[in-house]
Amino acid sequence: MNKQGLQPFIGILALDTSFPRIRGDVGCPDSYPFLSKVVIVNGADSPAIVRDGEPDGALLERFIAAAIELERNGACAIVSTCGFLVSAQRKIADAVKIPVMLSGLSLYPLVAASCPGRVGILTASRKALGPNALAAAGIDPKQVAIAGMDDASVFAETFLATKQRQNKSFDRDSMERAVCNAALDLQKSEPDLSAILLECGNLPPYAPAIRKVTGLPVFHLLDAAALLMAANAKD
Repeated sequence: MNKQGLQPFIGILALDTSFPRIRGDVGCPDSYPFLSKVVIVNGADSPAIVRDGEPDGALLERFIAAAIELERNGACAIVSTCGFLVSAQRKIADAVKIPVMLSGLSLYPLVAASCPGRVGILTASRKALGPNALAAAGIDPKQVAIAGMDDASVFAETFLATKQRQNKSFDRDSMERAVCNAALDLQKSEPDLSAILLECGNLPPYAPAIRKVTGLPVFHLLDAAALLMAANAKD
């Protein structure tokens, strides 16, 4: 139980989207083996967040307010559905007194230390994952290999479009094939990869398939969520 006498839960700052969040997606409550609460930040659709820098001021303030409200309601940790919020990690984390990890990219030091070699990053948008976002995650671009899902139409039309234009449904098998093909292309271009890190909160459903086709360990934000909850467990 937390200080309010409620069962501990993890808070999820979610983008304002219209696509379905399937099991394994960071924004799907069924993805977690513990309680979770999703808060949608109005106006935060993909193009407003998938960028090489923090959200615009008013939008960032809405994320901060949502984080504060989650803490007030008893959340013991906070994650987000979009790894590009790593650029706002420090400001949002500074606004609360509970652990915050908004991006799978923040796992990079752990992955690099535990899997010596070149780490591959699979991101929603290679075009948007620039020096500012990488620096916010403490990543030296020379030490990683990056591939994006920008050119996969099933992915881009579902997850990267504005809310009004996003696919309202998608074929999971087609999405998995597109994600696995991107991971395989990354591995072929960088055969010395030691692991793959998923930036995007929509990619974890396909982590088992990526592991199978590449033979590599795959890390994502759900791993971080489990770590944060375990670190806050009150036995």
